Amino acid sequence: MTDIIDELEWRGLLAQTTDLDELRKALADGPVTVYCGFDPTAGSLHVGHLTQILSLARFQRAGHRPIALVGGGTGLIGDPKPSAERALNSVETVEEWVGTLGRQLSAFLRFAPEGAGAATDALMVDNGEWLRAMSAVDLLRDVGKHFSVNQMLARETVRSRLDGEGMSYTEFSYVLLQSYDYVELYRRHGTTLQIGGSDQWGNITAGLDLIRRMEGNEPHGPAHGLTTNLLTKADGSKFGKTESGTVWLDPGLTSPYAFYQFWFNADDRDVARYLRVFSFRSREEIEDLEHHTEERPAARAAQRALAEELTTLVHGEEECRKVIDASRALFGQGDLAALDARTLGAALAEVPHTTATGPVEDGPAVVDLLAETGLVPSKSGARRTIQEGGAYLNNTKVADVDARIGPDDLLHGRYLVLRRGKRSVGGVILDRG
Repeated sequence: MTDIIDELEWRGLLAQTTDLDELRKALADGPVTVYCGFDPTAGSLHVGHLTQILSLARFQRAGHRPIALVGGGTGLIGDPKPSAERALNSVETVEEWVGTLGRQLSAFLRFAPEGAGAATDALMVDNGEWLRAMSAVDLLRDVGKHFSVNQMLARETVRSRLDGEGMSYTEFSYVLLQSYDYVELYRRHGTTLQIGGSDQWGNITAGLDLIRRMEGNEPHGPAHGLTTNLLTKADGSKFGKTESGTVWLDPGLTSPYAFYQFWFNADDRDVARYLRVFSFRSREEIEDLEHHTEERPAARAAQRALAEELTTLVHGEEECRKVIDASRALFGQGDLAALDARTLGAALAEVPHTTATGPVEDGPAVVDLLAETGLVPSKSGARRTIQEGGAYLNNTKVADVDARIGPDDLLHGRYLVLRRGKRSVGGVILDRG
C-alpha cells in the first residue's frame, strides 16, 4: 500500500489534516474509505474540480476505497458564496445535473464490475437519498442541536456576508447538511476520511465534530479530515478561467481542442505545479519535464505532456489524437482535409477568426480576409505579405494578391484556414444560419 500522505506532500497538495500521525497510521493499516463531495450547481464539472477528483483517484491507486458524493440534496441549496446569495435551481434541473456529474466522475475512478467487486472499488452516492427524506423537525432536533450559533457566526464566509448584504437562513444552514453527510457515510460505509479544498476545512471539521457527538467514534474508529491547497496562477489570474470563460469538462461547453490548449498554453512558471497536481506521472518523469522547461522552454515539452495526459483522461485517446492532428495541421504540419468538421470548427474558434455570410461564387478577397482576421494590420499589409510569400490559404501559399475565395476552397463546406508565416493562424467560418 502506497504512502499517500508522502505522495500528496511532494506533489504540493497537502494543506491541512486532523491528527497527521493518527491519519498516517490509519492509512497504513487500511484500506480507508475516503469521500469527497461535488455539488451540482452547474451542468458540468470544470478543471477546478480536477484537484479533488484526481486526489480521490490517487487514494484509490494507493489501495483505499473512494466515494464520490454528488450533492442531489446540498445542490438544492449550494455552498455559501463569499460575496452574494447563490441562485437556487429547480429540483428538476438539479436532478439532471446529478446524473451528468455522476457520469463525468465515473471516468476517473474504478468502479466494481457487474457481479464482482474489490475492497478498493469506488462508490457513487447521492446525498439527496437521505437529506430529502429528512423532515425539518428531524434536522433541527437530531442535527441542529449539536451546532453552536456562535461558532457558525464566526465562520469567515458567514462573517464576510453579514458585513455586507447578509445571508439567508438557507445558506446559513448549509454546514448542517454537509456535516450530516459525513455522519451518514460513516454509518453506511465506514467512511473515516473526508477530503476537500482548503476552503472546505470549516465544513469538514464541523462534520468530524458531528460524528463525535452523534456516534462517539464507534464502531468505525476516529474520523479524519484532509484538505488540499487551492491553485493560483503566477500571473494573478484565477485558475481554470480563460478569456472565453470557465474551462469545463463537458465537451459541449469546452471543446476538447480548447481543453487541450488551456493546458498547452500554461505559463512556464505554473506548469511544474500543474504536473505535480494533475499528472499521474512519476516523480522522476515530472522532474525530468521540469528540467526540460528550464533548459528549453520554447519546446514546451512539459505543457505538451500535461495537455496530452489530461485530454486523454477527460476526453479519451481518440479525441486527444484528433486535437493533436488539428494543432499540427493548422500550422502546416498535417492534412487539414483529414480533420473532421467538429474538430476543425472547434480549433478555428480558438484562433483569431471572422465570419462570412452569403454565397462564395464571387467570394471575398484573400487580402480582405487576412485583414479581417487580424493576421495583418491592414489590406496593404496583407498585399505585402502575399507578395513576400508569407500568406497561406488552407496551407497552400497564396501567390496572387487579387486571389478570391471560391466554393472549392471551403473545408467541410464552411471553413477556411489562413496563415501568415509559420506561426500566425486565423480562420474564416461561413455562417450557414
